[in-house]
Amino acid sequence: MKNVQALGNERIGLLIKRYYWPAFISVMVSALYNIVDRIYIGQGVGAEALSGLSIIFPVMLIMMAFGMLFGIGTGVRISISLGEKDYEKAGKTLGNGFSMMLIVSVFITFLILFIKGPLLQLFGANNETVGYAMEYLNIILFGVVFQVVGFSLNNVIRSEGNAKTAMYTMLISAGLNIVLDPIFIFVFDMGVAGAAIATVISQFIMMIWVLLHFLQKRSVVHLQFRNLRLEFPIIKSIVAIGMAPFAMHLASSLVQGILNTQLVKYGNDIAVAANGILMSVAQVIFMCIIAVNMATQPIIGFNYGAKNFSRVKATLLRGILIASAISVFGYIIIQALPGVMVKLFNNTDQELFDVGVRGLRLGAAMFFLIGFQVVVGNYFQSTGKAKLAMVLSLLRQVIVLTPVLLLFPVFFGLDGVWISMPVADSISALVVAFFFRKEMLRLNEMIDSREKLM
Repeated sequence: MKNVQALGNERIGLLIKRYYWPAFISVMVSALYNIVDRIYIGQGVGAEALSGLSIIFPVMLIMMAFGMLFGIGTGVRISISLGEKDYEKAGKTLGNGFSMMLIVSVFITFLILFIKGPLLQLFGANNETVGYAMEYLNIILFGVVFQVVGFSLNNVIRSEGNAKTAMYTMLISAGLNIVLDPIFIFVFDMGVAGAAIATVISQFIMMIWVLLHFLQKRSVVHLQFRNLRLEFPIIKSIVAIGMAPFAMHLASSLVQGILNTQLVKYGNDIAVAANGILMSVAQVIFMCIIAVNMATQPIIGFNYGAKNFSRVKATLLRGILIASAISVFGYIIIQALPGVMVKLFNNTDQELFDVGVRGLRLGAAMFFLIGFQVVVGNYFQSTGKAKLAMVLSLLRQVIVLTPVLLLFPVFFGLDGVWISMPVADSISALVVAFFFRKEMLRLNEMIDSREKLM
């Protein structure tokens, strides 16, 4: 409870610092789930196996989307309820969210199981890569429930102010994955299957850890059997908030599928592997920015619920500043050292090196704009503006990127695929800036109104 009250009265800078580093460690080790798999597979099995894992990435985004739907939706609603001091509602929100995590994860497991063949073809698999992709997917499907429940409830742990516990969750799970990967891949000579088995085991341990947290006294909000019964108004409120990140990840899956098919059409399987490297590098930087969201979300949600709008504004502006600094730094690193990044994943294939270096430099040409967009979108999500948050989330991933991705390669070939990304970044940044300006004016009015009443 002490952590919750600090959200409303402690200095913003100190709060963000306190929540950022645990969140940073959490998301970075989380990113290592896929990145470590790719490094070991790329170095130990080869470029085609790396292409196969890149084909799986859109499927993994589908699984993650459902985790975001109920994890972030539940977390934000709990933060707002705690700010309103409605602890009973917070408990019901946790119970309903958990029930939906179980139901949806079982559903998505069987859905992907029945359509996995056409799904992989849709996402760019061919005769050379489909074997690797199918071998990995068949095992990963056993862990969908573990992944959805584990990642979702860990986000709720962070939303109730227990940032360090959320950090320990990811350290334990990802650390185990890093240890098990080389054992299964190299010692047991299981290749792609070994990477998948290591991931499933790690996700299972994570799920057990977070469940134990909510069943013990150390949690602010407790998981109780009586709250598992579904209540439509609560489910609706969770889905309304979680719909933005859900739509974004689902759309990302679709766009990654289009991206892979365009890379094969205007390049080859090596281009798909190069894109896998680009996505891995971008994911590291993106996760650093997501950590800013995780640090600011409980502060914004709590103070918005408590109608302390000056703290909401201060937190938002500080978050934009930090995230922009991260994205600028990431942009500089990518442009300066693309060859080093490619060789981290595979240091023997010259074609992969050449295609990867060019893809990294072109694809990340406007990466310095990402931080601003991500934090502003998270603000609208944290304050309950679900529809606008969803539109802004879809803007870059679908509304802008998809048509550009289909058009540019016709004129510029493979370079057109890479160029599509910075073009989408630029256009969406302008639109986000427009809504940000409007929201700042509205926040200032609410701050003035509240000060007059005091």
